[in-house]
Amino acid sequence: MASEFISSRRRRGEMSLGEKLWQMNWTLVLLLTAIAGVGFLMLYSAANGNLDPWASRQMARFAVGLTFMLVLSVVDVRLFMRYAYAAYGVTLALLVLVEVKGTIGMGAQRWIDIGFFQLQPSELMKISLVLALARYFHGASVEDVGRPGYLLPPIALVLAPVALVLRQPDLGTALMLLMGSAVLFFMSGVRIWVFGVVAALGMAAVPVAWQFLHEYQKKRVLTFLNPENDPLGAGYHIMQSKIALGSGGLFGKGFMQGTQSHLNFLPERQTDFIFTMMAEELGLVGGLILIGLYVLVLVFGFAITLRCRQQFGRLVAIGVTTTFFLYVFINIAMVMGLIPVVGVPLPLISYGGTAMLTLMIGFGIMMSVHVHRDVQIGRRGGYED
Repeated sequence: MASEFISSRRRRGEMSLGEKLWQMNWTLVLLLTAIAGVGFLMLYSAANGNLDPWASRQMARFAVGLTFMLVLSVVDVRLFMRYAYAAYGVTLALLVLVEVKGTIGMGAQRWIDIGFFQLQPSELMKISLVLALARYFHGASVEDVGRPGYLLPPIALVLAPVALVLRQPDLGTALMLLMGSAVLFFMSGVRIWVFGVVAALGMAAVPVAWQFLHEYQKKRVLTFLNPENDPLGAGYHIMQSKIALGSGGLFGKGFMQGTQSHLNFLPERQTDFIFTMMAEELGLVGGLILIGLYVLVLVFGFAITLRCRQQFGRLVAIGVTTTFFLYVFINIAMVMGLIPVVGVPLPLISYGGTAMLTLMIGFGIMMSVHVHRDVQIGRRGGYED
């Protein structure tokens, strides 16, 4: 009787703060902290043995992000569903505000200067879009997702921020929004043939899309196909990255001993190319250990997805996990020359405020899904017996 009573309370979400903290996945918290710790060490090395200007700020941001994560993890998951569209609307409005009053940096207009912090709304949209799509598809039946008309609103939810992000321009983030959304569409039961049609239309539109790319974006694609063609110009970044990766060998040159990075041959070593610096200093073994930590985080994300009993929670968990995977895959593949160079940071390692906070907020919501995994949610966000 006691176990049935506890189970009933969990289904209704009637848990005390102590019970919620007990239900948290503390192993995942430790994993995220360990990955961030690796990032602190690499930023310390990037500054030639100084905490300033990067490592100290990154530590402060992680502390704030961890606080957000722990607070959000005990919030009732039904509140996230209830305000999912509102969060999406606010983030979309911030993207529009970037068009009007955005701060320009490195040729792109992606940030809003709020005094003490440079806010990048396109990063926040990665989580807001997951919440909005999960809210829309929650409780959808097979018959619902089989109707083309039913898919028009979520497609509009995706295309609106993608169009605004492309105007900044930020092709990497736009692709992440599209790929992450595609996973949620698939998990919601959208037919395979729909993806086939979209892929075919996308391939047919490539020649047209090429004409709308900025000149530097075209150069990145052409450099990816033949980086040796301009080794001192457009191909410089990826050529130096490959040299640094190869020179690290099996065990690396030693902490803070990387020549390519510390002699300033490797560009953006604190952000986009931080994995290259790590591989040069700690070698293949160090790189594989970090990738192993990332894989464990992904495993926990999939486990939370499978154990959740409501569709909204499952879609949120797989959406956050997919976003995290895309960060890792795109950055590492980029610095290895497997895909064109795009501005996607290495999660919890690269220096950056909004990306750090976005990921920690996402993991906080995913942790809430885990804590409230037995809560049954009605189609409108309330309790359903």
